[in-house]
Amino acid sequence: MPGSPQQILKQYWGYDNFRPLQRDIIDAVMQGHDTLALLPTGGGKSVCYQVPALAMKGMCLVISPLIALMQDQVRRLEQVGVDAACIHSGMHYNDVVRMLNDAADGRYRLLYVSPERIRTELFSGFLPDMQLNMVAIDEAHCISQWGHDFRPAYLQIPLVREVHPRVPLLALTATATERVRADITEQAGMKNARTFSASFARSNIFYEVCRTDNKPADVVNTLKGGSSIVYCRSRRLTESVGASLAYQGLATSVYHAGMQKDARDEAQQQWMDGTTTVMVATTAFGMGIDKPDVRQVVHYDAPEHLEAYYQEAGRAGRDGLPSQAALLYNILDIRKLEASTELQYPPEEYLRRVYQAVVDYLQIPITAQPDRYYDFDLQEFCTRFGLDAAQTIYALRLLEREGLWTITESVYHPATVRFITDRYTLDALEHAHPTLSYISVGILRMYSGVFSHPVRIRETAVARQLRLSRDEVVRALLQMHDMELLEYNRPGEGPQLFFHHYRVDSRHLHIDMKRIAMLRKQHEERTAAMIGFLYNTEVCRERLILEYFGQQSQGNCGHCDICRNKEKRSVKGEDIQAMVLSVFKATPLITVNALLALHDPHIKNDILDMVRILADKGVLKVEGSVIRMAGTAG
Repeated sequence: MPGSPQQILKQYWGYDNFRPLQRDIIDAVMQGHDTLALLPTGGGKSVCYQVPALAMKGMCLVISPLIALMQDQVRRLEQVGVDAACIHSGMHYNDVVRMLNDAADGRYRLLYVSPERIRTELFSGFLPDMQLNMVAIDEAHCISQWGHDFRPAYLQIPLVREVHPRVPLLALTATATERVRADITEQAGMKNARTFSASFARSNIFYEVCRTDNKPADVVNTLKGGSSIVYCRSRRLTESVGASLAYQGLATSVYHAGMQKDARDEAQQQWMDGTTTVMVATTAFGMGIDKPDVRQVVHYDAPEHLEAYYQEAGRAGRDGLPSQAALLYNILDIRKLEASTELQYPPEEYLRRVYQAVVDYLQIPITAQPDRYYDFDLQEFCTRFGLDAAQTIYALRLLEREGLWTITESVYHPATVRFITDRYTLDALEHAHPTLSYISVGILRMYSGVFSHPVRIRETAVARQLRLSRDEVVRALLQMHDMELLEYNRPGEGPQLFFHHYRVDSRHLHIDMKRIAMLRKQHEERTAAMIGFLYNTEVCRERLILEYFGQQSQGNCGHCDICRNKEKRSVKGEDIQAMVLSVFKATPLITVNALLALHDPHIKNDILDMVRILADKGVLKVEGSVIRMAGTAG
């Protein structure tokens, strides 16, 4: 017989007491109320649905966006004796059918699925037979088009409600503004939802933002020992930063989605057990990872918005002990943020051009039947139609939001290859394995740098160049990977585009430009908030975060670089600016050292920061060790 929530918490997790708000959330769900829970990273969101799932008769359906997160949760539940399973892409059809049969027969207490699974005919056929006690929506901000990680598949969640109208919904997220909260409840079809929101304040995290002109050196200086995460915005940068830190003598692991699963798992395990102390990773790493003793989170690149920054920084200090969140940025980060709106929201004529190019590339005639898969090579597509790759990616995603198609992630993240042997060994392949030798030589001629770092390749392009089939190239690369001649990282499936609708002439295609314009405006506001956070020299950083998420601050936090600097000085930013500009009224040109010599040593860093800000704004020009007013002769 199920016990009380308190008994279940003690029996399965070994805790005597719930964290703040957990019991309130659990009680609301068990009373049958739709519930929205906002708990910061490390606030124990999973307990809020796992405990009531065990306390009530039936099974909890958990909708989650990440395979690794689902598998990690299931593994932990099984370790404590809870029957749980997850269904994800890449599974054999027969295994999926078996799991759905078991779920319908009541074998599991929790079943994890991706949002894309909900709309499949197979899942829909089994759903009515499942005895659900609740539906938990993890990373619920993904259901809101105003959220920072909107995923169209989340809009299918109300289909579950249609089949099980009396089952309560529990939506959980760590980051949501007031507008996103309202949209979550509307899009999920929640009725009279009860909302519980923990404070976003994290008193044990020291927030620090550092302007730097030398990130490689400063990231080493920032790492102070203990378990750390260094976040990078691209897979290639993750590899290069990881190699650089390892060269500096730091025990470093690297993690990104382009790596083979075995390599990712090994990197994660080494970091989890302390074999390595620094994990250099893309931003998805850390979701659901139960490592409470992370002492530092370092952002090597400026995040795109405060939602991402707060969520990632919050992976430090989940044990409540003092920790640090450091953010490094330079003028390139600012320029990227400023340019991101035009890049991510191209004009209507470009969207129509991309649509026309897609149907021409796939050779889809007018009024062709919908719901068909097509192979889609992004690089070849952009080259053939003269399209900018970066802007085209965002155009494809915007049109995907319009319901025109679904694109597999492998379209955006092609395979990579890095040779890990020497040229002598490759030359020796010619006699023992002539086909492997032929393909390896072809790759070396087509792509540079394959001995030094992972290089993106297109199997179809290699096959075409060597007059082989794509399958022959893939088999050869897999064989050379097994022989440890190279590292071949490939997506789980080939790049494909699933065309949803009846093909029309691009001139008559309906695109909701009003909605896109609203999304564009919100992106501009988010970007401006992030840039303001970077440039901020006066307002407590935690206060800015709390106000951004609609919470009231109780004064300055005392644990950020702004508060620390205010304790050291009472000089305001506008006074610093006036001091700097007053110098240039007397002389249009001065060296950095001479400028610093004119002011008190305790505000040296403030003077340098102000020079950088004024240079970014075009007021000053910095040329080596000399500073001058813009518009004056050098």
